[in-house]
Amino acid sequence: SRDVPPGYDYPSFIAMDQPRHSSQRKTVSPMFTPTHLDELAKLIRARSQKVLDELPRNETFNFVERVSIELTTGMLAKLFDFPWEERHKLTYWSDMGGNVELMKTPEDFALRNAALMEMGAAFGQLWQQKAANPGKDLISVMLRSDAMSHMSEQEFMGNLILLIVGGNDTTRNSMSAFAYGLSQFPEQRAKLEADPSLIPNAVQELIRWQTPLAHMRRTVQEDTEIEGVQMKKGDKVVMWYLSANRDESVFKDANKVIVDRENARRHLSFGYGIHRCVGARVAELQLTTLLEELGKRRLRVNVVEEPERVATCFVHGY
Repeated sequence: SRDVPPGYDYPSFIAMDQPRHSSQRKTVSPMFTPTHLDELAKLIRARSQKVLDELPRNETFNFVERVSIELTTGMLAKLFDFPWEERHKLTYWSDMGGNVELMKTPEDFALRNAALMEMGAAFGQLWQQKAANPGKDLISVMLRSDAMSHMSEQEFMGNLILLIVGGNDTTRNSMSAFAYGLSQFPEQRAKLEADPSLIPNAVQELIRWQTPLAHMRRTVQEDTEIEGVQMKKGDKVVMWYLSANRDESVFKDANKVIVDRENARRHLSFGYGIHRCVGARVAELQLTTLLEELGKRRLRVNVVEEPERVATCFVHGY
């Protein structure tokens, strides 16, 4: 029961019900097995070290561009084996794919569509190369799966947008939130700097505090009632992860970053149930590694002015 206007619809497994959901999701899950994660961990560490070692010291620079974008776009390029010197295009396509505000006017929609068509052409070419000469990258893994070989072009595009936006904007804005969030709570930053064993928990807390994707929309399947609110079959409902992650009945002082918060892992930033983020472990690895490598170098990011926000209701970022 999809109600998306013609031309706007790129179906992907994040918006599919069973049984199609799981067969398509399984096409990318081999990338996130423990063996593969061990390989990715080495790559993430090497990339983080290089990016941090090249940063200017004691002078102002753009953290989003130099760290957040560089690390996450580089990671995507490696995952897809995308041409390294053209990796900046992944950032642009991700920004366009995740910006739902660009669906409001025909001009904006045309701009977004042109970007996605350009992305489709580039990945179509990569797809052909990998079909002829497969490797260990995500496209080669997808090509080897049954579910992907039966996919329409629209579905292929939809899943690409999902993986590129899902693997880019979210981690990128969590990295930026680390710089911004900890600078807002200097006593928490000091606590974390004094005790590196808090890093894994601090990562969960920063993902909670930031909530990189603000909401998802769903269609009610049967008449129901939640917290005294009646919902009829067919109603459209919005699930605000941003609100859930600031729920004072679950998280005390929810607006504060508390690096040793006992229940930080209860956040819903990765979603819940069958649609829980397939790349959650990679995101956690990237964020944990960044904090560890900053700590080893005794580097502290000091925010010098209020960041500019991304002007969209869906991607919550800087």
